[in-house]
Amino acid sequence: MAEFVEGFEFLSHLKKEVSVFGSARATSADKYYRLAKDLGYKCAKGGFTMITGGGPGIMEAANWGAFEGGGDSIGINISLPIEQRSNPYVHRSMGFHYFFTRKVMLSASSQAYIFFPGGFGTLDEMFEIITLIQTGKMSSEVPVILFGRDYWQPMLAWIKATICEEHRFVEKKDLEIIHLVDTVEEAYQLIKKTHERLL
Repeated sequence: MAEFVEGFEFLSHLKKEVSVFGSARATSADKYYRLAKDLGYKCAKGGFTMITGGGPGIMEAANWGAFEGGGDSIGINISLPIEQRSNPYVHRSMGFHYFFTRKVMLSASSQAYIFFPGGFGTLDEMFEIITLIQTGKMSSEVPVILFGRDYWQPMLAWIKATICEEHRFVEKKDLEIIHLVDTVEEAYQLIKKTHERLL
């Protein structure tokens, strides 16, 4: 309960938030690391606050871009025995012991949720946010953006063919929650349009 109270208090001072998710294992040699940094920079120049899990990899890249762009760079961190550490490009951060409270904070108030390639943690966060939008617990006005057609398209094709068409466990209209992009400009325009629509 204390983490919830402190977390919402921490978030209450932020504005024009964009949340970026992705692999903690991505290195600076990875093209998606570079693209996440470029997106962080562009968002910062547009006045958006960059929120990540505060760790290495894609999170670090997005925070780094926001840091270099002069924007607000926020980390919502988690205590883990391996991998997770706060990256050096976070202006303000808050650490969490529980995954579920941290996930609520990462999904609480952003105007866009951007998912770069990642592993189980990224997939978990992505499907949770999609489910919250699908069930009306979060606004459908806020886009879920999957960055990287070559990474995400095979999964989306399986969802469409197997889950939607063969078994009908998901309605086709629910796939409209997801926006697939390949460039920083595509992602940024979706973020910008959403902000303008929500004003």
